[in-house]
Amino acid sequence: MRYFAPAKVNLALHVTGRLGDGYHLLDSLVVFADVGDWIDIRASRELALSVSGPRAAGVPTDRRNLVWRAAEAFGTDHGATIRLDKHLPHAGGIGGGSADAGAALRGLSELWNVALPNVDTLLTIGADIPVCAASAPARMRGIGDVLDPVPPIPPLWLVLVNPGVEVRTGPVFRALATTDNPPLPQPGWSDAEGLLRWLADTRNDLEPAAMALVPEVGEVLTALAATHGCRFSRMSGSGGTCFGMFTEAEAARAAARHLQDAQGDWWVEAAEVLTQAP
Repeated sequence: MRYFAPAKVNLALHVTGRLGDGYHLLDSLVVFADVGDWIDIRASRELALSVSGPRAAGVPTDRRNLVWRAAEAFGTDHGATIRLDKHLPHAGGIGGGSADAGAALRGLSELWNVALPNVDTLLTIGADIPVCAASAPARMRGIGDVLDPVPPIPPLWLVLVNPGVEVRTGPVFRALATTDNPPLPQPGWSDAEGLLRWLADTRNDLEPAAMALVPEVGEVLTALAATHGCRFSRMSGSGGTCFGMFTEAEAARAAARHLQDAQGDWWVEAAEVLTQAP
């Protein structure tokens, strides 16, 4: 049994409040791309996790890995042998670990013939887990517990770029100028041009803080915006992966090749936006 763990991309992310326990309230348009990790699952008496692939270095194979915690969230004594084929950069703002956990949740639910854990349980693993378990375009609100449907996502392509510099989530949130910002405008578009106009009226409230802490984020955004055919660029999540948005597949692929040639130490991938769950 093989499951795809697609990269999660926050096309817009507004920070709309902060709870007394320190959790931030978010309002985000989330989509998924056709680049990601893979999870292989087979029945076993005990739980076991191994990691391979080009981004396997440093990825834990115990409870520190969200895949392991996703398996524990079912609260059963079933076993499984899980192999994670790792391609997404670590802590990159595109839900690498959360995407892996989401794929594992879908796979283990099928293998063990049990329902997915409830939202409150999923949130104990991470705020992105509910949306990554669904892996479909959504408006994500609250602490990640509210997922609203959005109009159909039109055909679009992304160039995802990570400069390979760690951007730590905690310091980025602590560096926010304000945590009480307006929510997203009501989602509404019928084609790619409409979505681009809608995005122009949105923000990623974490982007200025991330750029102040890690200047390489700004360098990536400048490089993306300068590529031919890029219609929109922004940082995803808390960074440091950024994306450029394209309306033509070949323009996205050409931009990715250009950036790979110019910046050999950056992680660069051209990807299509998934219009539905994989």
